Amino acid sequence: MNSDEFCKYGSQMIDIVAKYWKSLRTRTPVPDVQPGFMRQLVPQDPPAAPESWENIFQDIDKVVINGNTHWQHPNFFAYFPTACSYQAIMADILSGGLASIGFSWKSSPSMTELEISMMDWLAKALALPSEFLNSSTESGLGIIQNTASDATYIALLAARARAVEYIKSNENSTEQKQQVVLNEEGSNLDLGELCEYPYHDATIISKLIAYCSDQAHSSVSKGAMLAAVRLRKLKSVKNDCNGNFSVTAKMLEAAIKVDRANGLIPFIFIMTLGTTSTCGVDPIDELASICRRENIWVHVDSAYADRMLHLSGAFLLLPEYRYLTRGFEYIDSFNMNTHKALQMNFDCSPMWFRNGKKYLKYFEVDPVYLKHDQTSATDYRHLQIALGRRFRSLKIWFVLRNIGITGLQQHLRKMIDLAQHFEFLIQNDPLLELFVPRAWGLVCFRMKNSTNEMNEELNSKINLDRRIHIVASSVHGVYFLRFVACSTLTNHDDVRQAYQIIHNYAEEIRKS
Repeated sequence: MNSDEFCKYGSQMIDIVAKYWKSLRTRTPVPDVQPGFMRQLVPQDPPAAPESWENIFQDIDKVVINGNTHWQHPNFFAYFPTACSYQAIMADILSGGLASIGFSWKSSPSMTELEISMMDWLAKALALPSEFLNSSTESGLGIIQNTASDATYIALLAARARAVEYIKSNENSTEQKQQVVLNEEGSNLDLGELCEYPYHDATIISKLIAYCSDQAHSSVSKGAMLAAVRLRKLKSVKNDCNGNFSVTAKMLEAAIKVDRANGLIPFIFIMTLGTTSTCGVDPIDELASICRRENIWVHVDSAYADRMLHLSGAFLLLPEYRYLTRGFEYIDSFNMNTHKALQMNFDCSPMWFRNGKKYLKYFEVDPVYLKHDQTSATDYRHLQIALGRRFRSLKIWFVLRNIGITGLQQHLRKMIDLAQHFEFLIQNDPLLELFVPRAWGLVCFRMKNSTNEMNEELNSKINLDRRIHIVASSVHGVYFLRFVACSTLTNHDDVRQAYQIIHNYAEEIRKS
């Protein structure tokens, strides 16, 4: 394929994407397929000879699109938004075309430098404390991770290393190493280099314990599991002020006291600004001040704040939601997903550290072939798991320049408006009720005077119908349904239609 052919078929590929978006209303949000359906559509063996692009394009609808879940469908109300825009798609085209791997400043100076600038742009737009900026005179650092799950895991590893470093530097006595007598053969044998990591100490790590809310995202549990540390999921309670679920200061202080008494070392609290189930918000100002006093790392995640801090991170773009940053002066790290609500497609998960430049040493592996002369430059590979990096900052650059802060603010306010409309319909329905008050773009509801089984049946009927798609959740044993406008194409008519479908099935269940 030469450049002329690329221009020809690349234009056709863009046409296919554009036509797909235009066709969404003619489709159902979820396909009617079963596991293994692809085996009937794709040959068992790969082709020996090249096929024409005409043949490949003919198969896209049948093989790919017809079996795809359409997250951008106007009737897709499940999970959380996965953001997208033509501007972000354009950025991915350029990123793929450049074909760079940005594991160090030297390997792709523009990739590193633009990410540094874009992370500062975002931090300023979200009104984050200046200490988090790459341009800060302190040690602030912003980096784009793959996902919020990666960010949570990195925060756990950094906090674990900091805890080990702190404890070892304050030990009163040094551990005596066990002496083993080797025979002559063993002492002369070259076994290769023994790599010892100064921030690994099995004895200390075995005593570390992390905290989160029982409403925190599943990635917190997975991160703690992979980091080989204990995790206490603190019991959340319904907040009298906002009617949602969060951890109290009393609960945190009690847990710290009990765990220290049992010889454990609390080292990180992963707080949530917008839980996945109900968009609950932990009181960061109260909890983070306790953690600062107790020398516990504070990481703020967003789960459905992947839409709420990722829509409450995203919603921090709106001046009326800046109160959400109360307590940020105490936190150590923070992540959000621009690929949830800020019209930048997956994957793009910005993360900021108050003292990130000091934590690079915790992840540093620096063989000769990766070294370069620009030692003052940031090498982002030292604050992530993988070596290679994609040019994700292009999406931020294109979207912020061509849509702008005001355009993103309009988009967020539209999402809130659609959720308010659905909330109004539920509040005035004789069969349905809110489970918790609406939080930004999320509405949680269930049938009045109902059992969990009735609400499970409601969810099943709605999704088997396939005209709309929603998902359910459960908090403290209570089953409920979630509704959130995910597509930029969704309008008030779509919301009313979705409500009517839900109401009709609720009525059918009530009569049965």
